[in-house]
Amino acid sequence: MVEIFMTVDNSLLKINEIQEGCWISLTNPTVAELQDISEKTDIDINHLRAPLDEEERARIEVEDDYNIIVVDIPTIEKGHKMDRYITIPLGIILSKKFLITICLEETPILKIFKDGRIRNFYTYKKSRFILQILYRNATTFLQNLRTIDRKSDEIERKLHISTQNSELIDLLDLEKSLVYFTTSLRSNEVVLEKMLKIESIKQYPEDEELLQDVIIENKQAIEMANIYSGILSGTMDAFASIISNNQNIVMKFLTAVTIVLSIPTMIASFYGMNFVNIPGGKHPYGFYIATFAGLLITFIIIIIFKKKKLF
Repeated sequence: MVEIFMTVDNSLLKINEIQEGCWISLTNPTVAELQDISEKTDIDINHLRAPLDEEERARIEVEDDYNIIVVDIPTIEKGHKMDRYITIPLGIILSKKFLITICLEETPILKIFKDGRIRNFYTYKKSRFILQILYRNATTFLQNLRTIDRKSDEIERKLHISTQNSELIDLLDLEKSLVYFTTSLRSNEVVLEKMLKIESIKQYPEDEELLQDVIIENKQAIEMANIYSGILSGTMDAFASIISNNQNIVMKFLTAVTIVLSIPTMIASFYGMNFVNIPGGKHPYGFYIATFAGLLITFIIIIIFKKKKLF
């Protein structure tokens, strides 16, 4: 999908033709759409296609007529039981006449700009627009990290009650999300540091100040991701040990029950054998004596196991 926006009289308008100072938004574009935009903007189609690769790394490239910025942005992957947090590339191409964004899917990071809910946003102020996108990206990472932290707390409360493997699997999914976030945030940090050296992006003092704010927000997101990842890893290890310990307790209890129940069974088996001279075999109260002996020995073993805390 191709959308073209332009600021006219301080209002964001959606237009049909590419004009100088406009913003071209490409969302999962087709090959024909990429070819058309490439011909109209003189942008290499390979540069337009690159951000559509999910494995594309965050980077910044300086060409003769335009700059290419690729950063990782957070997104949600729908799952059967629980949504997963992953990252996908977002490409930004800055030329002298317009700005192009390329992404695999519609993202809230750009949608808020399209809805006109960002203050001091003008499509013709391209360098500031890039920094606003990156600032919004960093704050979105922070919001998702807080959501992950809340979800991990909810799963932890369930684990206190159920101690099932399903909760541990959910925690593992969250830990994977934190790994993706940490890796992407560090890659974005490298891109932001390189942007400090590009004069075409920080042309004005206020833009350089905004870039510093973006770097600070990104560093804060990295720290939060590391902290949450450490807490989540420790929680998983603790509950894995608890589940393993609970299994050991159950096995110990079942073993003790098996030993206790085997005593009367063993005595009854002895007296049920067809031997002539078995002690007390012809006693009129032999059955009751055997039963009492079995129960007495069982009771003694239960007391011993109680003292040993096997029950």
